[in-house]
Amino acid sequence: MATLVFGAVGTLIGGPLGGAIGSLLGRELDRQIIGVPTREGPRLKELAVSTSSYGTPIARLFGTTRASGTIIWATDMKERRDRRSGGKGQPGVAEYSYSVSLAVALSSRPIGAVRRIWADGNLLRGEAGDLKTGGSLRIHLGHGDQDADPLLAAALGGECPAHRGLAYAVFEDLALGDFGNRIPALSFEVVADGGGAGLAAALMETAPGSASPLPAAAPVEGFAHDGGSIAGALEAIGALVPLVATVAEDGRLAVRPEGSEAPYPLPAPIAWPDGEFGRRSGRSQARGVRAGPNALRYYDAARDYQPSVQRPRGRALPGGERALELPATLSAAGAATLVEGAALRARAQGERMRVRVASLDPALAPGRIVAVPGDGTWRVTGWEWLSGGVELDCERLPGPQTPAAIGADPGTPWQPADRLPAATRIAAFELPWDGMGSPDAARVHVAAGAVGPGRWPGAAPYVERGGALVDLGSMGGDRAVIGTLAAPLAGSPALIFEPAAFAEVLLSDPEAELADADGAALAMGANRLAVGSEIVQFMRAEPQGGGLWRISGLLRGRGASEIEARAGHAAGTQVVLIDSSLRLVDGALLDPASERIAAVGAGDSAPVFASVADPGRSRRPLAPVHPEAVLAPDGSLTLGWTRRARGAWGWVDGVETPLVEESEGYEVGAGLVTAPLRTWASAAPSLVLTAADRAALPPGTPLWVRQLGRHARSPALLLTVQP
Repeated sequence: MATLVFGAVGTLIGGPLGGAIGSLLGRELDRQIIGVPTREGPRLKELAVSTSSYGTPIARLFGTTRASGTIIWATDMKERRDRRSGGKGQPGVAEYSYSVSLAVALSSRPIGAVRRIWADGNLLRGEAGDLKTGGSLRIHLGHGDQDADPLLAAALGGECPAHRGLAYAVFEDLALGDFGNRIPALSFEVVADGGGAGLAAALMETAPGSASPLPAAAPVEGFAHDGGSIAGALEAIGALVPLVATVAEDGRLAVRPEGSEAPYPLPAPIAWPDGEFGRRSGRSQARGVRAGPNALRYYDAARDYQPSVQRPRGRALPGGERALELPATLSAAGAATLVEGAALRARAQGERMRVRVASLDPALAPGRIVAVPGDGTWRVTGWEWLSGGVELDCERLPGPQTPAAIGADPGTPWQPADRLPAATRIAAFELPWDGMGSPDAARVHVAAGAVGPGRWPGAAPYVERGGALVDLGSMGGDRAVIGTLAAPLAGSPALIFEPAAFAEVLLSDPEAELADADGAALAMGANRLAVGSEIVQFMRAEPQGGGLWRISGLLRGRGASEIEARAGHAAGTQVVLIDSSLRLVDGALLDPASERIAAVGAGDSAPVFASVADPGRSRRPLAPVHPEAVLAPDGSLTLGWTRRARGAWGWVDGVETPLVEESEGYEVGAGLVTAPLRTWASAAPSLVLTAADRAALPPGTPLWVRQLGRHARSPALLLTVQP
């Protein structure tokens, strides 16, 4: 605060130079009043990211913790180009995707497993071991007999090391589309030792015979030693829980918590008559104030191992924050228990004592706990050998000050959902040509979506040909809405809007949704469903729960599907929402009548297949409409109809319907369409049957017409029945 005030006043009086001088004065005043925050102990890697710098230490991991790792090898980014044909007459689009292969060192000692992996804070690998994006992963645990990774060996040849003693992960062709086409910041949940004894494992490896100094109320689940001497880490731990270092019988160092051994009786002090020290009592005592840590920074297990902080209860002491950093995985309650106990001990350990004894006892080394009759227990902190005896420096040990357990709240962290990949459902079908693009190309639409809840990042489409799968390029990650009719849908004349009509649709993906649309949106083609071979539009969509939807306000028989609308549909008929999630496949890439479409997604153990429904429909002329039959007095019958053209979904007043086909031609038949008794050809939308022609037909014979196209014939239109 003083920095801001003095800086503003200085600028007002002396301009920029005065402002700089004022800021310096204010900063010094703030330093004297508030103090300077200090941090002690090994540094926590806050918001750490993967690095690839030379000289970066690779941590030794113990227990369960989260590590950012160091990139030790990587390839250049690979570029893949996929050609995707455009829809509705749009030109094809070239889609580019990028991937990279890299190796990331995790620990400079062997580990047991790698669980979750984060990339830019989002889950890249879930608890079940599933990658959320494209690529593959191999984990090398760092044991002394591990072999070289095959990808590294292929790239480096005989110079490739096996990295024995180093745990590392290898990503092969990691897809970068979800990360802005760059290598993301990676971090790994590493299980180095089982049982959650991270700190105990670290002490045992460094000093065999040691024991975990932390109380049962604050177990350490993991510990990261980022290099240097273990003494630095022990010093940080000692600020929380006093440690005692002893030499075992075999000469090796052992670290144990203070109080694990019985106090040693302190020899009687000796008097010194000249009053030089302690007068005739042989000892002197003084009391002061000792500042303990007022904050503990640690890795919180409940927050996915992100750095967190806990503070002791009570009023903060003046002089600024003295934060202690412990690179260990703790719970919020465990960290609060540790820092509370450290604060209580610091307040009780202000009393010091100096004692002069006659001779040096090897058992009275610094760190030894001694008992003073009638005056509690003390810790020997130092000694000095003088001509008149040995002077011991001691500090008083408080009574049992560490609480058994303290409740603490880690807060509400943001944790990305860990959803398993969903299986893929695929549908392939042809629709009537919509007037966009070439009228002579087969237009196969492929819909791919999820089955059941879960993460579905997309699926790769293929065509099955000769027992092999031929790549069709990129499908995209948009989920198509696919389902079935939950109840039969009755037939409809498909002439007008039916506001009371409804259908029940069960979607295969319960997370998929349908939306409402008004009349103007319906006129523009919104909310189109492919129900079997019929195209239906709906105005309202109401969720019923569990993926069941009730759609109402129907327009039936759209896209010249009146014949299918009149027939109706049984329960279980496939339903697909016609929207931008559909992939339009160029008909030149497959034979819709004989070849199947396949898709493979992240949640599929095997390809999912679908045959193309209604093959040839996009190139088939539409059935004529508006039949007429006029009987003349001479017995002749004049038949007439109105033609329709592919691509003309709407009727525009005053505009002639385009022909589309190379020439106009019709086939008029009598009898069954599949086995006609007789047929006539016509180049105009009318035909006159003479009385002789009619006389050759039995009574009740149906008369029909269908348009002839370049690639197929249209469905038949019933004109009349021979009387």
